Amino acid sequence: MSWAPDIAQFDPGPAGALMGYDFHLGPEGPQLIEINTNAGGAFLNAVLARAQSRCCHPPATSPALDKFDDAIFAMFKQEWQRQRADSMPERLAIVDDAPESQFMFPEFRLAQRLLSARGIDTLVLDPSEFEYADGELRAGGQRIDMVYNRLVDFALEAPHHEALRRAYLDGVVVLTPHPRAHAVLADKRNLTLLSDSQTLREWGLDTEKAELLERAVPKTRLVSRDDETELWRDRRGLFFKPVSGHGSKGVYRGDKLTRRVFENILEGDYIAQDLVPPGERGLKIDDTVTTGKVDIRLYTYDGTTLLTAARIYKGQTTNFRTPGGGFAPIFQV
Repeated sequence: MSWAPDIAQFDPGPAGALMGYDFHLGPEGPQLIEINTNAGGAFLNAVLARAQSRCCHPPATSPALDKFDDAIFAMFKQEWQRQRADSMPERLAIVDDAPESQFMFPEFRLAQRLLSARGIDTLVLDPSEFEYADGELRAGGQRIDMVYNRLVDFALEAPHHEALRRAYLDGVVVLTPHPRAHAVLADKRNLTLLSDSQTLREWGLDTEKAELLERAVPKTRLVSRDDETELWRDRRGLFFKPVSGHGSKGVYRGDKLTRRVFENILEGDYIAQDLVPPGERGLKIDDTVTTGKVDIRLYTYDGTTLLTAARIYKGQTTNFRTPGGGFAPIFQV
């Protein structure tokens, strides 16, 4: 918590809805490259997988997919009950900045439909629509009991997030995922600790788990100008990510770096992660066969996997602009 924002010291109880763990499949097995608290795509992937499973002969199976809707509802119920004694929220808001302009807006609608069908009045809102007064968080005159947080302002520092921030800190609204969940689980600097088996052992982690993390988490370090010579020398085997970034913004493969960009990295807050090339899969697009890079995402809640999906892309990092790319389902065969 030493590098977490002050707001992360507050622990309201919830574990954090729909965590995302992203892997590359390397020759030594799965390699954890990133952890996300507001991992997008779960609801879209469930729809995609259901559509494609019906096209397979024989039909493909996915046990997690069969239970997905019930598991999602149970997740929100548990998040509520971790902070509240009563059974269910009356009204939930799915919140992002300018939600209708977001790439994942269709997913917000899918989540809204799922929760509404199970009796929770669910809205999709911009946080600027919130008002906090008289001990209630409201939007359009309606009290909001719970917020499914899709913001990338993880510490709720933006001025137009102030109402949500105050209601959260006062315990008036159940927010998931919340700033503490991001600080504990998804701050990119945490990967420097998860990949440091000696520190983990000194902290008391048993040998079996320390060795598992040593195999599964690529070595990660904080970028410092003090290490400039070493980092530049080793850059072709490194991947650079901004500490405060999200998605693929501001990330660089070391073998693509120019000296000017490297200088910018040294001036910013970055981590350097040992490069684990993604796997590849064949694609057929308009009768043309090509290959795409693949990473794997586990959508989880409180240690349980809710859904597994793939992302197919070209270029340095995951994107949704590759023809034939984007999300892809994973089935057991």
